[in-house]
Amino acid sequence: MRNVYADNNATTRVAPEVVEEMLPYFSELYGNPSSMHYFGGQVEKKLIEAREKVASLLNCDPSEIIFTSCGTESDSTAIQGTVESYPYKKHIITTRVEHPAVLNLCRHLSKNGYKLTELAVDKKGCLDLSELENAIVDNTAIVSIMCANNETGVIFPIEEIGEIVKSKGAVFHCDAVQATGKIPLDMSKCAIDLLSLSGHKLHAPKGIGALYIRKGAKLTPFIIGGHQERGRRAGTENVPYIIGLGKASELAMKHIEDGNTRIKALRDRLEKELLRKCTNTRTNGDTEHRLPNTTNISFEFVEGEAILLMLSQKGIAASSGSACTSGSLEPSHVLRAMGIPFTFVHGSLRLSLSRYNNEEDIDYIIEHLPPIIERLREISPFGKD
Repeated sequence: MRNVYADNNATTRVAPEVVEEMLPYFSELYGNPSSMHYFGGQVEKKLIEAREKVASLLNCDPSEIIFTSCGTESDSTAIQGTVESYPYKKHIITTRVEHPAVLNLCRHLSKNGYKLTELAVDKKGCLDLSELENAIVDNTAIVSIMCANNETGVIFPIEEIGEIVKSKGAVFHCDAVQATGKIPLDMSKCAIDLLSLSGHKLHAPKGIGALYIRKGAKLTPFIIGGHQERGRRAGTENVPYIIGLGKASELAMKHIEDGNTRIKALRDRLEKELLRKCTNTRTNGDTEHRLPNTTNISFEFVEGEAILLMLSQKGIAASSGSACTSGSLEPSHVLRAMGIPFTFVHGSLRLSLSRYNNEEDIDYIIEHLPPIIERLREISPFGKD
């Protein structure tokens, strides 16, 4: 049986080059980078290099990058650090399709004295920017809008959003966890104040992330203690993982073109064949403005959990939505916000590729998924299509 991993929006394989780069820092290069002796100095040099590599991926200054433990910590640091910096502003704006790391935090703050505006999306998962512009008021502390949706891959126009937020005098945070390493991101062209990324989405290990903080942005530290990260994130640095993120960022810059050509072509062929072979099937989200590796397809009158189970028995890994909510039986909040019909929303499947996927993987999915859908419809209480 072939094993095909098509759940790269949940997490990615750690690149062999990243593992190789990290290994010495678990053994002979074990010094604390804050120490003044030779053992610490040689490690500090590598941390500087890693920061420069992450900064190059975003086209920003290395001093604008701080390392965190994950995307969720980066999101929390950005949002909570901003509202603490502007205590007289009690309004937050986000969207109904954000990752739970942002959406649940904003809803938590709304129960503690903050007014929350959740922007709607249309049937393609796109925002109405005039709604955003009208929602920002003098009391708005922060606008937190993702770059690309983790379930549908839909890309938001963050440059336009940034200009709107900047013109209104609010802080703009962008959760770019799914987008970083897949599409070009240029902080010199975007009016983004804060941007979150996570290593395990771009072939670095789990447990490492970063936060871009534009020079001059006010941000109260989320973790307070020592001097690390210029006093913006205390705690002894996670040296091997930071170095791994640096290497992964370097590799991502080399492979972005591959993602927008070869991987996109694989995704398009997979999507086209599944739509051709399976009746009563639809794609979810804007098919023109989305990540090159992602497709979200709904199969009417089929349960997504059943599809995943049968795919797993064939050695195929996929997802019915965000990995952070896959333990829930509730239908995707993203698809519900898009108004996907009830008969389709429960049968959604996200297939997300990486540079390690090939034509044979696509052939294998195309071979096995349509018969699974047919079998599930045969036993469905709604009857065969």
